[in-house]
Amino acid sequence: MAGWGEFAAAMVIFIGSHALTARPAWKAALVARLGHAGFGLAYSALSIGLLAWVIVAAGRAPFVPLWPPERWQVWLALGLMLAASLLGAGALGGVNPLSFGSRAAPFDPAQPGIAGVHRHPLLLALALWALAHLIANGDLAHLLLFGPMGLFALLGMAAIDRRKRRTLADWPALARNTSLVPLAPLVTGRWRPGRIAPVPLVAGIAVWALLIWLHPMVIGPDPLAVL
Repeated sequence: MAGWGEFAAAMVIFIGSHALTARPAWKAALVARLGHAGFGLAYSALSIGLLAWVIVAAGRAPFVPLWPPERWQVWLALGLMLAASLLGAGALGGVNPLSFGSRAAPFDPAQPGIAGVHRHPLLLALALWALAHLIANGDLAHLLLFGPMGLFALLGMAAIDRRKRRTLADWPALARNTSLVPLAPLVTGRWRPGRIAPVPLVAGIAVWALLIWLHPMVIGPDPLAVL
């Protein structure tokens, strides 16, 4: 297993940093020292930096193929990344007190917006991002990278639900038209979307196109090269 040391160290530090900052005592101490804005900026910078290191380390790890590359994998990955980009843009531009990444108010449970698509749109976007890259990279290092990240996103949904049930007195009313199953309220008829906001839609598509354009320059592989 020679050559796996950097990847193992990057994964341990990446996961450990998120586990520590998620502990209430650690987070409260850091917020008290840095302030809410300072903590947010520091946490974001640390997360982005460590994520970049983990991805680079996975590329440097020994290549152990698990399945052969196929063109359909790239098409599926591009579709999943479009969905992830739209979810991320909708979450950041929407209102959703049931998760993170969105404004908390004003929220109308009858018209939950992005929360009606999924209760935790940013975490679902992370899971789709991990799945897309897991499909497109058929080797052991990337399986060990994106598999845990996707699982982390799924487990995070349940963890946030447990916390919100404790902290939100009106949880049943707020969450009645949302679900952990994507689009379930829409399929079952519990919710019908109103006017779709054009800005998050355009922003999501723009981010998706930008990620494709930047991918060969920042990450290395060109996702369009095999199409």
